[in-house]
Amino acid sequence: MNRRSLLRSSALAGAALGGAGLLAACGGDATDSSGGSTPDGSQYGTVAIQLSWLKNIEFAGEYFADSRGYFKEAGFGSVELIAGGAASTSVEAGLDTGKIWLGLSAPQTTARAVLAGLPAKIVATTYQKNPFAIVSSAAKPIKTPEDMKGRKIGVQDTNQQIFHALLAANGMQPGDVTMVPAQFDPSPLANGEVDGWVSYVTNEPITLTAKGFANTHFLFADYNLPLVAETLTVEQSTIDKEREKLKAFLVAEIKGWKDAVADPAESARLAVEVYGKDQKLDLAEQTKQAVAQNDLVTSPDTAANGLLTMTDRLIEQNITALRAAELAITADQLFDLSVLREVYAENPGLKT
Repeated sequence: MNRRSLLRSSALAGAALGGAGLLAACGGDATDSSGGSTPDGSQYGTVAIQLSWLKNIEFAGEYFADSRGYFKEAGFGSVELIAGGAASTSVEAGLDTGKIWLGLSAPQTTARAVLAGLPAKIVATTYQKNPFAIVSSAAKPIKTPEDMKGRKIGVQDTNQQIFHALLAANGMQPGDVTMVPAQFDPSPLANGEVDGWVSYVTNEPITLTAKGFANTHFLFADYNLPLVAETLTVEQSTIDKEREKLKAFLVAEIKGWKDAVADPAESARLAVEVYGKDQKLDLAEQTKQAVAQNDLVTSPDTAANGLLTMTDRLIEQNITALRAAELAITADQLFDLSVLREVYAENPGLKT
């Protein structure tokens, strides 16, 4: 993806983001790190945040931060949570055109855009461990990448890159497996049309089990691809010119995710009954996914350093994993955790 193709995809952002995106552009420019007055009378105005997927349990922390007033306490008039999804414009395209102020993305996606010329940085991460997995039938299990050889694997278009990275990281070639184009409904796996399925460990294994399909899985992160996920990404200008505003947002995010980790049941209720009401989500499934998600959000490192943080070692592991995906980028080009470190230095109580 070069700069021109990034801009071309951005041209679709208006339809995807609608009026909320336009509000975000105005709200984002209304103040800088010194604070000030905005049209709605708040310190930082209205901003638009693009989620990486449809409004399900994955964004429980954002739901808590909004519903419990943490964003408003931080100085925002409102925060527009914009659904992503396979048909939506990418976070990076939205940032490039100013349609959004911050987005939830992934290192492999942001790295491509940065290498194509987008001045953006990852400033925090929700998931310490990538949720990508290969799920398979318990009767014919695929327990390791090696087990995929000669098997049919359902791979969605948007996940082609990370699947190829998994193969490369484990010394395999695309020809070692039969990749079957797939959508996001794992019915072909349940029907026996494929042997394995690229999935989120917090999603398809749980939904398949609920439908009576016994399954097993392995995580990409356990086989040489320890990428983080649900990364908070902003333009470099936000770090340079709106540092206090970004710090205020991160404080609200941390509070929201602390609540989400502590209360999976309420996380699920907010996803099913409020923010993702139009998705017709199943409360029991979303609750199970919320519990599973906590294992990705928390770790011994977050216990020591706080939620959303990344250690230097984890950053380097991500850079190494990106090289396996043929994305030659440095840590300084892609990550800037200095803002988050300032947040915790100034608010040590957020760690507890």
